[in-house]
Amino acid sequence: MEFALLGWPEDGHRLRLDHERFAYAGKFVMTSTGKAVVGDDGVVAAAAFDADRTDADTLCIRYVTVRQDRQGDRLGARLLRFVRDRAVERGYDRVTIGVNNPFSYQAAYRAGFAFTGEERGLGELTLEWPGTREDARYQAGLDVYRDRDLSDAEESFLAEKRDAGPPDVVPAPV
Repeated sequence: MEFALLGWPEDGHRLRLDHERFAYAGKFVMTSTGKAVVGDDGVVAAAAFDADRTDADTLCIRYVTVRQDRQGDRLGARLLRFVRDRAVERGYDRVTIGVNNPFSYQAAYRAGFAFTGEERGLGELTLEWPGTREDARYQAGLDVYRDRDLSDAEESFLAEKRDAGPPDVVPAPV
């Protein structure tokens, strides 16, 4: 798998993804966000990001999408780690992401992020790097999801994670 930074927000890069295979595909056509991708023979995961509107030292990852047939392969976590590492190289002190489901929450934790205790937008939990990766904080975020209307897969996932600590952080992509 190759990880690539296609450009920063000021580069005005567009990325066209198949809307039938990727969630949020239309968000990647916008030129106001930076883009990073994972691929082997075509794009299998993508992230869009830009600077926080109120804190120039913070990069916000706005969207992450993994092609439907590759979900569960930990590509989202590895791509988040890749973007986080590029942000640090560029001089950002903090990286945030808002996630709206327990699978994305787990992927962000695997990338080294931690729940801030805050929610934003339409039910998104805010995670940050660097952050406090304590068991209680990790479970507090999962508890927010437990109070929501969930799919069977999400409920099963949350049951497996009850009383668990945060997952190990994935290694940096090479």
